[in-house]
Amino acid sequence: MANVLIVDDSSTMRKIISRALRQAGIEVDEIYEAADGIEGLNSLSSNSVGLILSDINMPNMDGLEFIRQVRANGSNVPIVMITTEGGEDIIREAINSGACDSIKKPFTPDQLNEKLGGLL
Repeated sequence: MANVLIVDDSSTMRKIISRALRQAGIEVDEIYEAADGIEGLNSLSSNSVGLILSDINMPNMDGLEFIRQVRANGSNVPIVMITTEGGEDIIREAINSGACDSIKKPFTPDQLNEKLGGLL
């Protein structure tokens, strides 16, 4: 089991992701939430996490810059993008920036389990 950080500007989406993690049977200790990349970085500085789930489109600091900052700080924690952005270019940029995978919204708990099962 590990701690998970969910970074998404929608509080509803953060709750949906949290619930889907449980429904998928993915065992987590704690789920931390952040509304944008800045809050995500602050959460990482005070919490130990084993997985980050992040949106791309967010105010203040978007998901791509968040990934870059996480990697620039030396963290190798797996980052999976959960986003409505399905375009190959943006997903490729996320992967090139340090994300390990992506999940397109809307998703099912089974899809979440399939993508995240081996990461925790």
